Amino acid sequence: MKIVEQIKQPIGYEMELFEQKFLLSMSSKVALLNRITHYIVNRKGKQMRPMFVFLVAKMINNGEVSERTYRGASVIELIHTATLVHDDVVDDSNRRRGFFSINALWKNKIAVLIGDYLLSKGLLLSIDNNDFDLLKIISVAVREMSEGELLQIEKARQLDITEDVYYEIIRQKTATLIAACCSLGAASVKPNSPDVETMRKFGELIGMAFQIKDDLFDYGDEAIGKPTGIDIKEQKMTLPLIHVLNNCSKTEKKWLINSIKNHNKDKQRVKEVIVFVKTKGGLDYAVTKMLEFKNKALLILNNYPESTFKSSLLLMVNYVIDRKK
Repeated sequence: MKIVEQIKQPIGYEMELFEQKFLLSMSSKVALLNRITHYIVNRKGKQMRPMFVFLVAKMINNGEVSERTYRGASVIELIHTATLVHDDVVDDSNRRRGFFSINALWKNKIAVLIGDYLLSKGLLLSIDNNDFDLLKIISVAVREMSEGELLQIEKARQLDITEDVYYEIIRQKTATLIAACCSLGAASVKPNSPDVETMRKFGELIGMAFQIKDDLFDYGDEAIGKPTGIDIKEQKMTLPLIHVLNNCSKTEKKWLINSIKNHNKDKQRVKEVIVFVKTKGGLDYAVTKMLEFKNKALLILNNYPESTFKSSLLLMVNYVIDRKK
């Protein structure tokens, strides 16, 4: 059995019902909109975010979820999808999960409008049901994601990024959404309980590990068999690179910065940068940090009684670290 299916097992019923509710939450009187939202639903990814919502809710609430849990999962998925649709426009990307992106099929104007529509549907789903506590969790996440992206753009221009700034960028850009899923799951069944903050922290730690794992893929992976160097080409400052930049000689630092700023399209030079970062221990350092975040997340789970939902969350934490793409 695939690990994702194994993780989903204790929430199989909820995930099926969620898919129906999610499609309904997008419905519109405009035929074009419905055609596009059907396209989106049929090309869904692994659905890790709703899985976090349901697993956390069931773990802290003796296996029970509420209508609010379904709404929370739908809202987070609506808003997350909206940001992805907008991202593809910004990045001029024609592909998403191996399929054509919305902007590739229907052009940018429609894609931007679809993103806006999904965002408003998410907000209204919460407001119409007085889920203001859930809406606040999600709104904070959207604000942080935007800030994180902008902070990354600002810092990439300067290439003077410290490790602390890097953590702040990935906390906002990536970890905040997984944190929102976990705190939403808790808030949906136990509003105002300490679990809401505990689970937010748990999700944030997993999100940090998740992003560092993504950074490592740029330096090659057994599954791909070759380094990609895409982050270097895009002048993205990732943890292996930051560690080496802050721990090498002046001459090496000068060469590295020059390579990233002026030779990032030169395949041979990018390869040399990758080899340099590896030999200087950049990858080993990033792996150590990733495992630190993972272990802190596992410590939080230790405080909860054994259950199939807790086991699935443990699997999820390990999956984040061991995944091949």
